[in-house]
Amino acid sequence: MRVRRRFSLLVTTVCTVAPCLAAEAATPGTEKTTTAHHHVTAHSSTPHAKPAAAGAMPAAAVSTAPAARRAPKKSGPVYAGEAETINVTTGTHSTNRKARQSTSPVTVVSAATLRRSGMMNVADALTRTYASINVQAMGADSAALTSSIQMRGLGPNEVLVLVDGKRRHNTANITADAGPQFGSTGADLNTIPASAIDHIEVLEDGAAAMYGSDAIAGVVNIITKKQDHGLHMSAQTGANAYNGDGWQYQLNADGGLKLGQDGYMHISAQMYHTDHMVVGAHDHRLLGSWPTNATTTGYYNGLVPGAMNVPSDSNKIMSTPEETRESLAIDFGKKITEGINFYGLITYMHRHGEAYENYRTPNIAPSMYPSGFSPLETSEENDYAATLGLKGDNFFGFDWDLSTTYGADGNKIGNKNTANTGMLASTCSTDPSSAYFSTDGCGWSPNTTRAETYRMAQWTNNLDFRRNFNIAHLVPVTLAFGGEHRLETYEIKAGTPPSYELGGTQGYAGLGPNSAGNWSRDIWAAYVDGDFHPLKHWDLDFAGRFEHYTDVGNTVNGKVSSRYDINRFISVRGTISTGFRAPTLAEQHYSAMNVSPTGASGLLPVSSTAAQVLGASPLKPERSVSESGGIVLEPVRGFHVEADVYQINLRDRIVGGGTVKGDAAINAIETMGYSLPLNSINAQDVSAYYMTNGASTRTQGLDIKADYTFRFEKAGNLTLSMALDLNRTRLHHNGTDRNGNALLNAQNIGYITTAYPRSKIILNAFYAYRNWDFNVRQTRYGETTSMLTYYDWTDKTLPCASGGKLAYSNSCFAQFKNSPRWLTDIEIGYRFNPHWHMAVGVNNLLNVRPRRVPQINNSRGAQIYDQFSLQVPITGGYYYGRLDANF
Repeated sequence: MRVRRRFSLLVTTVCTVAPCLAAEAATPGTEKTTTAHHHVTAHSSTPHAKPAAAGAMPAAAVSTAPAARRAPKKSGPVYAGEAETINVTTGTHSTNRKARQSTSPVTVVSAATLRRSGMMNVADALTRTYASINVQAMGADSAALTSSIQMRGLGPNEVLVLVDGKRRHNTANITADAGPQFGSTGADLNTIPASAIDHIEVLEDGAAAMYGSDAIAGVVNIITKKQDHGLHMSAQTGANAYNGDGWQYQLNADGGLKLGQDGYMHISAQMYHTDHMVVGAHDHRLLGSWPTNATTTGYYNGLVPGAMNVPSDSNKIMSTPEETRESLAIDFGKKITEGINFYGLITYMHRHGEAYENYRTPNIAPSMYPSGFSPLETSEENDYAATLGLKGDNFFGFDWDLSTTYGADGNKIGNKNTANTGMLASTCSTDPSSAYFSTDGCGWSPNTTRAETYRMAQWTNNLDFRRNFNIAHLVPVTLAFGGEHRLETYEIKAGTPPSYELGGTQGYAGLGPNSAGNWSRDIWAAYVDGDFHPLKHWDLDFAGRFEHYTDVGNTVNGKVSSRYDINRFISVRGTISTGFRAPTLAEQHYSAMNVSPTGASGLLPVSSTAAQVLGASPLKPERSVSESGGIVLEPVRGFHVEADVYQINLRDRIVGGGTVKGDAAINAIETMGYSLPLNSINAQDVSAYYMTNGASTRTQGLDIKADYTFRFEKAGNLTLSMALDLNRTRLHHNGTDRNGNALLNAQNIGYITTAYPRSKIILNAFYAYRNWDFNVRQTRYGETTSMLTYYDWTDKTLPCASGGKLAYSNSCFAQFKNSPRWLTDIEIGYRFNPHWHMAVGVNNLLNVRPRRVPQINNSRGAQIYDQFSLQVPITGGYYYGRLDANF
């Protein structure tokens, strides 16, 4: 068998859905002529394309009828050359720039690649296919209901999300519990229907000088479909077979239509549902025995008079949420006059979610739940956004783009299957002057409440100009400049009285009127960017940006990038930039109470008297300095390799700090106007904390990507790819509060330095032969390290070396290492005809789970894994089937 070596750019990265589906398997009876691939990386086998002539209309940035939409409809094979027509717009203002020609590392992930991940939502699909992106094993409380990505070792707030180049609004659902994502309200990728995504461009570089706040670790730019023809549908279902739960299904549809002769509309919709997947754990309180001097409290089978036999696996807190989501996207464009186009994008998503909280034993609320109960935290979320704009190509020789985008996320957090034990207690009073007053009476409790309502909104207006010209007829230049105004608002509505009065409802205490409010700020920005080609093979880019925030002041940032193509086989590139991230309105004003069966934690707003007593100071922006350098190789035609090293110095990082426990925490919580349940509370298990600019970190890493396609004449095509991310974050400064105490303890330091994998490697092989296609993916997650609390099975007589008891200590922790893990994913597909394609697959074939934590660090026996690790998921093996239709 003869092997033909030739360049094959990854078709599915850039093609539309119709050609992509055709690319996965050729028309019956024909040999497959090209193959799908995981990524198109920033390779270069040719010199940079020169900028278009002055005043030319940039295809990707201005035209509302892109080449992909205008291309004739195909159902047959797609050739590599056709796939090279895409121009990336992320990280550059230049026109006609391909991903493999970019000055900064840009990777394009196709819709087909995301689909073959087997995952139901976009965030998980990216995590499965992209080495530099990870998600936390399990979110706590309401964070379980929002999927947030982390990139290059930094948090969700340090990743900027764009949709078609426009800033995406953030989620209103803040991560209020300690952990790697503490305080984050990053944009939720899963609010976009997967069927609406053509491809995703990921910029692995600091880009605050171009895009403003948040673009420190990188930028994720979702590019939506804009075809004016075709109908595409898919259905997928699956379950966690080894557990027999976690059943999921998803229905997708999208299609395009013409608006006259020079316009288009593309409509996409998605319906998604997933059941709970429960890992299975045995609650310490239900075992009937415990180690000597354990601090386990509550209900013990056979040890409490009249105790009933409660199943030991009743605690389901370590689980995935039940979720139902419906989403819609409408993308449209229309020529208004010659040289002026109108465009827009409307998205909407509704989501209902339910997440388990810790099991409550029968003695907590016996009159309502004689067998005990598992509270559920619920979320009713509505997310919507609309972009409207005009683009033109001849304003005194400049291309221009005027747009307005309004986006908002509203989230109603509630409790289900719960009880307010204070209302049931004998101390409850209907006297308004009593400290134990209940608005809704005593001797009963609702089992469903609304805990709070959040709403985060963002209105962004942009005016951008761009022009290509030559300096002295020798140096091609692309000059871009523009301005932006953004209005951000944040609202908290108090829950119903039973959710927060007298200690609040079990599982999740609501927010009272003292935490409610409405806040807003204005942001004004201006930028300039110059892209120069001093020599034919040398690209030099300068960018600068000024921003003014009405609440945190001014910031100026800059970026210098350069790339030189030594020859067609080797190129070098590098970037140095400064960046920033303004504290979100949620970080500045949010407060929360979380009540567990034996303890509580209170997050205090930094502006509150309670937080200031503990030493809090007003938040200020995070600042960063980033450097990166890389090499792009093509040692053999079609064999692409790129390697980039990077360093991100981040100071004034906003983290959770100033944590206190015991009486000091109780006093601070009560100062905020909250009271704690009287029964079963362990004072040493009560904590209070706030957000602060408490750390300076240095993140260093190495990204390597490679791909090669073997094109066998009569035996199909085999595409091999590899992606590696090595990452290390170190703490360089630990701040102190006004009282001189260190803000971060060892546990909090671990959350921001070692909870992220030291390495992640993805090896992928995609083979296509006639109507068959096979995808095999091997992913290795490197080690993560956490500092775990000593919980209820810890000997209560043991002391902590820094003072106090070891159990529930805030200064003595157990170091726990999640050892490296390999995951194996397989998908097999078959094309029946040009319209129908079926695939079956399994993710995590060998049912690999994280390493189990020691029992003394396992809270109540229910937290068998380290939920804060960003390593392998807790869900184990997942089997699925998918049917795709293309017309």
